[in-house]
Amino acid sequence: MTLKVYTSLLLLFLINSVWTRTVRQVYDELGPEHWSHYTSECPQECFCPPSFPNALYCDNKGLKEIPAIPARIWYLYLQNNLIETVSEKPFVNATHLRWINLNKNKITNNGIESGVLSKLKRLLYLFLEDNELEEVPAPLPVGLEQLRLARNKISKIPEGVFSNLENLTMLDLHQNSLLDSALQSDTFQGLNNLMQLNIAKNSLKKMPLSIPANTLQLFLDNNSIEVIPENYFSAIPKVTFLRLNYNKLSDDGIPPNGFNVSSILDLQLSHNQLTKIPPINAHLEHLHLDHNRIKSVNGTQICPVSIAVAEDYGFYGNVPRLRYLRLDGNEIQPPIPLDVMICFRLLQAVVI
Repeated sequence: MTLKVYTSLLLLFLINSVWTRTVRQVYDELGPEHWSHYTSECPQECFCPPSFPNALYCDNKGLKEIPAIPARIWYLYLQNNLIETVSEKPFVNATHLRWINLNKNKITNNGIESGVLSKLKRLLYLFLEDNELEEVPAPLPVGLEQLRLARNKISKIPEGVFSNLENLTMLDLHQNSLLDSALQSDTFQGLNNLMQLNIAKNSLKKMPLSIPANTLQLFLDNNSIEVIPENYFSAIPKVTFLRLNYNKLSDDGIPPNGFNVSSILDLQLSHNQLTKIPPINAHLEHLHLDHNRIKSVNGTQICPVSIAVAEDYGFYGNVPRLRYLRLDGNEIQPPIPLDVMICFRLLQAVVI
């Protein structure tokens, strides 16, 4: 289980660099005789590296408009400009685009021409962070694998906007203005291959509805969530990394076995209102409980197996897998009780 999860995560975070490196190796074989052709096509406001001719760098140029994009371009960098509109005209010949970075501009929903994004049939990565969007732009390219919309003003997700994005693996909506009402039961319908969902730093009071079943990483930090519904995680049986730091969770808001989930390897509950450690699963490896209201730790109570059984395990036995435990910022006085160490034989670090 652990090996499969880490393999999937490696694909999620490293695919960009592997793919880019492969393409770069192909184009590095081009000789100087080809360079003048690529340079003549390059917009004067931008930079076209001769050794990487399918990339166009127009970042940090003070641009207010997107220049005409040559047909050969796969990777387009437009971040840190003053761009307000995304129209169809600059992309007429850019039928091979895979990657567009439009972070840190001044783009609004009204500034995106209707249908312009969905016409980019080969687009896989779309970055629109730090703009002035008030809702998720629609329609989107059906082949998208990553959509990053962090730090906008998004309060609305149009109905069905994700319904055809079967290839999307990462959706980042953190630091927007989403309320519970924006996340309906069918909001994420169609995201069958989603692996990472980031809705941190919004205004949620409840756990979001109908998270895609294949989600591995769920980030909900810095909201106002108070309650974990009974059996919530049975609908996302592969969730591995769960972050709920900086919320309003109390002991009463967590079901008896709310976090006793075998798939979860990393559980972060820092900066909440807990007075005791909730029951955990023997598969959990990292537990963050710092800055709560916990006064004591009882190893007999929190051990996923009985202490008597834990004592009988050999070094290579099937002991609980907890390796990292963070408890600082509570009211716990050292030392760590012996029964905690007896239970969690694999602990490598305890912060108290």
